[in-house]
Amino acid sequence: MTSDSSSLTDTDPTSGPPPGCPAHGLGAGGPQRLYGPGAKDLGDLYEQLREQHGTVAPVLLHEDVPMWVVLGHAENLHLVRSPSLYTRDSRIWSALADGTVKPDHPLMPHIAWQPICSHAEGDEHQRLRAAVTSAMATIDQRTLRRHIGRYTQGLVNSFCERGRADLVSQFAEHLPMAVMCEILGMPEEYNDRMVQAARDALKGTETAIQSHTYVMDALSRLTTRRRARPEDDFTSHLVTHPAGLSDDEVREHLRLVLFAAYEATANLLANALRMVLTEPGFRAQLSGGQMTVPEAIEQSLWDEPPFSTVLGYYAKQDTELGGQRIRKGDGLLFAPAPGNLDPRIRPDLSASMQGNRSHLAFGGGPHECPGQDIGRAIADVGVDALLMRLSDVQLDCPEQELRWRSSIASRHLVALPVRFEPKPQQDVNLPPRPVAVPAQRATWQVGTLRSEQGTAPEPRPATPPPAAPAPYPTAPQPARPRGILRRLLHWWRGE
Repeated sequence: MTSDSSSLTDTDPTSGPPPGCPAHGLGAGGPQRLYGPGAKDLGDLYEQLREQHGTVAPVLLHEDVPMWVVLGHAENLHLVRSPSLYTRDSRIWSALADGTVKPDHPLMPHIAWQPICSHAEGDEHQRLRAAVTSAMATIDQRTLRRHIGRYTQGLVNSFCERGRADLVSQFAEHLPMAVMCEILGMPEEYNDRMVQAARDALKGTETAIQSHTYVMDALSRLTTRRRARPEDDFTSHLVTHPAGLSDDEVREHLRLVLFAAYEATANLLANALRMVLTEPGFRAQLSGGQMTVPEAIEQSLWDEPPFSTVLGYYAKQDTELGGQRIRKGDGLLFAPAPGNLDPRIRPDLSASMQGNRSHLAFGGGPHECPGQDIGRAIADVGVDALLMRLSDVQLDCPEQELRWRSSIASRHLVALPVRFEPKPQQDVNLPPRPVAVPAQRATWQVGTLRSEQGTAPEPRPATPPPAAPAPYPTAPQPARPRGILRRLLHWWRGE
């Protein structure tokens, strides 16, 4: 890694940053860039930083902007649960105040302060957050799960007769958008263009501004309609909440909810399906009833959280974290991905985390994700229904050919090609039904017997091999939990 001190500040490049700044000591053992050629595998880089610096490490963002990344599980929780020490208001960030972060910085959309609850503090945070959480509380879970099931059925119908599909572009990237448009109250806006616009805006491409404008125009139309005539949907409850949000505040929070839920859930769906398709033991536990789909989703949230890091938190005063001296105005990355792999809480990464929800995937403290139950429901119902419809689904490429598009914020699976026996379409308004998969052809031996009419000889099945004896007497087995079909039928009926 080459150092470029002149890009850190506008002062004499030979002076370098002051001691205590996360960019101090560039070089061996100093901060590492989270971008560029040396950061192709951020997971490996985080582990190197953990070995060199411990649970909090100095890093450099694009254009060599200094930052701290929090790698420890306990330290991440302390960061998000200590509003007296750390804030999400970037206006106190030293690098922004002194001009180190330029207005055209690539991460400015994530850095810039916005009038939304996740950037506010105190009474203003309480006012905005109360409106969002109250609107979330009006979402009926049974109705939500029916919407998810209906959209899942429709998406699977679109490719089930072909026998092949890409479960990222044809499923994981569509289902969250369809469900979120329904929740917000604009189901008519869900289409390929809306999905592509959201993906493009989040990727930060050359057309990201136009794509962002397309989404915001739809949200503006929705806000205007619901202000004039409220209905029973999330937007209407946000508009009519006693907190009295302005139209701008409503639109900004709709954008926050839509983008955050969309990106997080699309990643969660893709990651969970990849685990099912590439890890035989994982799928065997699901098929055998030893693991439920919700438990599988939680395991995925531990191993591959939808957001690798969240930018950012900022120190309100001089403090200490993970043995590092944090100065007032320093920026810190909340990092669920390396935090979930902290060897102090997961000494054996292969061990199951079933029943354990203490992962960092949805944050914590005052800014904990208010829509996490929606994301879980989309993933639970979507994965369950898809596996019921396509019980023989298999990966259609070598596992090592799977590719990810990585950034500081997330690790997005590019494609998940699969194959399966073609299946008939099903009624989207009914629960998914398992379809019998044609059995593999048995081994036949051609005999010499002919029928009484003198026709061609009929095949005769080979004698099956004797069953292997059990290696030891088996104890009586407890009753198995209900299978996927019965569980889904109970859910569909609201039982």
